[in-house]
Amino acid sequence: MEQEGFHRKLTAILSADVAGYSRLMQDDEAATVTTLEAYKQIISDLVKQHRGRVVDSPGDNLLADFASVVDAVQCAVATQKELQARNTELPENRKMQFRIGVNLGDVIEEESRIYGDGVNIAARLESLADPGGICVSKTAFDQIETKLPFGYEYLGEQSVKNIAKAVGAYRVVLESRITDGQGARPKAQGSRRRVAFIGLAAMLVIVAGGALWQFFIRPAAPTVEKADPKQMAFPLPDVPSIAVLPFVNMSKDPEQEFLCDGMTEAIITALSKVPRLFVIARNSTFTYKGKPTKVKQVSEELGVRYVLEGSLQRSDDHLRITCQLIDALTGDHLWSERYDRDLKDIFALQDEITIKVLTATRVKLTEGEQAVTWEKYFRGKQGLECYLKILECSNYLSRATIEDHNVARRIAEESIAICPENPLGYLNLAGFHRQDFYFGTTSSPRETLEKAVELVQKALSIDDSIPRAHALLSDLYSAKRDHDKAVAEGERAVALDPNGVVAHEFYALSLVYAGRPEEAIPFFQKAIRLNPFSSTGFFLHYGHAFLGAGRLEEAVSAYKKSIQLSPNNIFAHIRLAATYSMMGCEKEARAEAAEILRLNPKFSMDSWAKRQNYKDPSETDKIANALRKAGMK
Repeated sequence: MEQEGFHRKLTAILSADVAGYSRLMQDDEAATVTTLEAYKQIISDLVKQHRGRVVDSPGDNLLADFASVVDAVQCAVATQKELQARNTELPENRKMQFRIGVNLGDVIEEESRIYGDGVNIAARLESLADPGGICVSKTAFDQIETKLPFGYEYLGEQSVKNIAKAVGAYRVVLESRITDGQGARPKAQGSRRRVAFIGLAAMLVIVAGGALWQFFIRPAAPTVEKADPKQMAFPLPDVPSIAVLPFVNMSKDPEQEFLCDGMTEAIITALSKVPRLFVIARNSTFTYKGKPTKVKQVSEELGVRYVLEGSLQRSDDHLRITCQLIDALTGDHLWSERYDRDLKDIFALQDEITIKVLTATRVKLTEGEQAVTWEKYFRGKQGLECYLKILECSNYLSRATIEDHNVARRIAEESIAICPENPLGYLNLAGFHRQDFYFGTTSSPRETLEKAVELVQKALSIDDSIPRAHALLSDLYSAKRDHDKAVAEGERAVALDPNGVVAHEFYALSLVYAGRPEEAIPFFQKAIRLNPFSSTGFFLHYGHAFLGAGRLEEAVSAYKKSIQLSPNNIFAHIRLAATYSMMGCEKEARAEAAEILRLNPKFSMDSWAKRQNYKDPSETDKIANALRKAGMK
């Protein structure tokens, strides 16, 4: 029977102590105690932020427990990064580095204290960690392997003091997602163990000190598994090519996902404006969101050389962002950085990251080709609130459902009320009215279309250089059948955003409706290369180009792809039925006609025809006749 006052529990244990504590105390007791108390307070605060509890804090040691291993490791990572930043303010001989061990184990809890092998193993793991590093047990690793954006280096089965059975141990590699399960330490590890020796040599040769630090002391960034150009789904472009992966939300609040997505999109948008840089669109890179992903996989599936990945953590008005740029062909980390900023500095931070990526990929900008952000639109007291609403509204619009569509309208109107001089709020509201027109949820389609045009023009009166505004206006002019203006706005969008998927898609679509489908196809092909994982709507429009050009088999392929992505896309079924009918495939055409009526039993040919945007009415008539031949009325 268990002794009264005791009970057992499974918990994540974090143990931390100071590396070289005795030396620090011997050199300067007062300074060491002052720094130690400050650092332990920082760790205690981080433990609390990560929903943990400090159990004990004797001498230079701190013991904490967490209900979640993920929380414990995130806390350990946050601790090491925070203390690393603090150490930059101290002289070299006064820097204080902690070693941290994390274990998942069964413990005995008595009042506020914990005991047992679970605690002892955490302490032994701590002693295996490098100064400033983290070591986790096999039991902890099994819980976090695919949940956190870090790498893990297997250290093998370790015999530790007072523990009968060997303990599997892993070193946390903060710079990489790759897990090394081979049991051998990279050579860079040995270099770190020689830091003290090399440091002494550097002191003897002061002139060479900087070079020694650069080439010998500083640990090399870990390499990742190399991508194979022969395995790539697409050939590498002849200019630097990059995919920006969705930033990982390290905050406890899942509502901060939109902030992470906004940071990712802002970087993609800025990079895509550089003509000599090939940037994969966000629709493709966001398919990796929330999944454990290797750089090699991203490179080979998207056909790019460089991959940028990062994470974002928000705590009140404080923002911590880490990011790294990897050359997938060599496996090398070209650049990595961590930023600790106030939330109000987010716009300048986006610029800084973008410029560093451009520099690292050796893209030389000519005058005027500089990365542009929207910082100028978000100045003043309510600028940040407006920015967050713009991101949130865009997120709802992209979901393209009636329910989210209506929420987007409310948020767009709120953003305009907060910052009436911001053009992006008007663009979001215009996007709502455009969707209202195409969804058929408005009682006055033409008035809705005019309202959308008016809102885009309002945005352009504030800033005429926004590619998204010209692309949207191009699509709206096509809907109004003002084809010369639609093509001109599409050209303007592509000129402003030479790597913009939306700009290329809407420009190509304007050419289709203007009766120039063959000219449109290369622009669709460029768009699909920029965004290999394109949407159902994109393939629908791509099919329109092939259908208009008389390339019926290719049109069928595009429409089928659209339906594969969204089986209930009635517009794709309509066009596929017409295409089959034109090809003389009567059975297939009637099967698609049946799908149309299943999706909309009240489908009307007259109503459909009124919504077509072709400059030449005979194009609409040709499709309508094919549909009637398939059995539609």
